[in-house]
Amino acid sequence: MQYPDRDALKRALAVHYPDKKPGALPVDAGTLYRFSREIREGDYVIYPSKHDRMVNVGRFVGQYHFKLNDADGYPNHRKVEWLGHFPRSTFTQSALNEIGSFITLFSVREHASEFLERIGVAAAVTPAVMASAEAETPVDDDSATVAVSRQAEITTEDFVIRQIMSRMNGYEFEEFVAHVLECMGYTARVTQRSGDGGVDVIAHKDKLGFEPPILKVQCKRKTDQTPRTDVDQLLGTLGEGEYGLFITLGSFSRQSVELERNRPKLRLIDGEQFVELLLENYAHLSPRYRSIIPLKQIYVPDPQT
Repeated sequence: MQYPDRDALKRALAVHYPDKKPGALPVDAGTLYRFSREIREGDYVIYPSKHDRMVNVGRFVGQYHFKLNDADGYPNHRKVEWLGHFPRSTFTQSALNEIGSFITLFSVREHASEFLERIGVAAAVTPAVMASAEAETPVDDDSATVAVSRQAEITTEDFVIRQIMSRMNGYEFEEFVAHVLECMGYTARVTQRSGDGGVDVIAHKDKLGFEPPILKVQCKRKTDQTPRTDVDQLLGTLGEGEYGLFITLGSFSRQSVELERNRPKLRLIDGEQFVELLLENYAHLSPRYRSIIPLKQIYVPDPQT
């Protein structure tokens, strides 16, 4: 059934979803109307995915269609041709803030050129640019508070990773990881810069490093996805009583994550998790590192409680 405008969609939503909050009806109606009626074939789309901290840029192809019995529970469909996938750290913070809107589907106006330049397109002569976010639009004070808190966390993650990428080289990042482990109570040392066999830091609980468990750590100062082959290299170095810890500022491939689930001696820490560790131990960091990553403690509502 075709709905001529947002008001008609809002009335239909109220009938089919009687338990939906009144404040959510106009928001959902607007999203559906934009998705089904305003987007045109050839329009560009920007999608920031949280699980791998990538910004995906594509183009809508074909027309909108509705699948009543969609197996995944998403009956509204538009086909997208993905043209590029880029780490968040390659964009300015103001551009990331724009596509971090609380609205699920919206037009990108201020920084469209920054995203489209990555796929070789001039924004001034392109069709509309839409962004699709993973968060639900806040419709009351509580959900708005949660959304603001989450946005603050994402902005902090972006800042920390950007500072590391711009202020540290690969060897300095290894030293920084060793320092964070020492703040957590480990004794850590960085291995020689050549012939380390894929091990960058060795950490242990006893001062001399004789007693297990011993952590062999591989550090990757990069924001793209780490393949399983890199993780396998670390696993190949482990001996009796040794554990493998792989730390990257990016994400891990699906095969790497599946490997971690089946190997109790392996732990993978991606960029988001590393920032969490850093924040938990920030007060113990040396002045040198606090000057590289200057942060002020603030309190925001905890969405988990």
